[in-house]
Amino acid sequence: MAGLRIRSTSKKAAVDDSSDDENIVSDDEDDDEVTEEYLREKKRISPNDILRLHKPCKKYLCKPSANTYAIDFVSFKIRDMDHGGRTLFEVKKPAGAKFVPTKDGDDSGRFVQYDFGAPFLDLETVGTTVTFTVGSKPVEGFRMIERHYFKDELLKSFDFDFGFCVPNSRNSCEQIYALPDLSKKEKQKMIQSPYKTRSDSFYFVKNKLVMHNKAEYAYQER
Repeated sequence: MAGLRIRSTSKKAAVDDSSDDENIVSDDEDDDEVTEEYLREKKRISPNDILRLHKPCKKYLCKPSANTYAIDFVSFKIRDMDHGGRTLFEVKKPAGAKFVPTKDGDDSGRFVQYDFGAPFLDLETVGTTVTFTVGSKPVEGFRMIERHYFKDELLKSFDFDFGFCVPNSRNSCEQIYALPDLSKKEKQKMIQSPYKTRSDSFYFVKNKLVMHNKAEYAYQER
């Protein structure tokens, strides 16, 4: 797998798409914001489309069957990089578990809820380690764009380039997140509004959307 490249922006996401397969769209006030309804009508959704979407999605922008590359996430870990890398959360599939394609209409495997507790909001940096496998087809230009929102406000946008993955491979990489700089008032609102903090994770191969996962977060006092 090629080296991981990371870009992130806060509040308003910059559009940065350097692939030769797509037109480059710069981040300026003239860029037209798109709606979820508009994107659901498109046959092909690109990274530039997603970076012009400024609200969380109510539905999914592609079907599970769009994952024709058999990309399967088998483990996920979050670490506190402010305090020596201690593990905050970890989940993994059983060893030897095989990829089973999800049927269209079954969204249970692409939605998750987390409750990280209120102290999580005081962290500045976290690291995530994700391990995934791919099927018999090469995965070219594998890229993830993850958009984080509180209610309808975009907090931060992360953009990860995983590069090229060879067929039938197992891949692991660590991503470092600089968390949004929140005021005490903003943190309190998020604590008092469990699962109103959301994220949309969009995965692309050769600049075409192939996976869309959703998550909701709570930061409740314990």
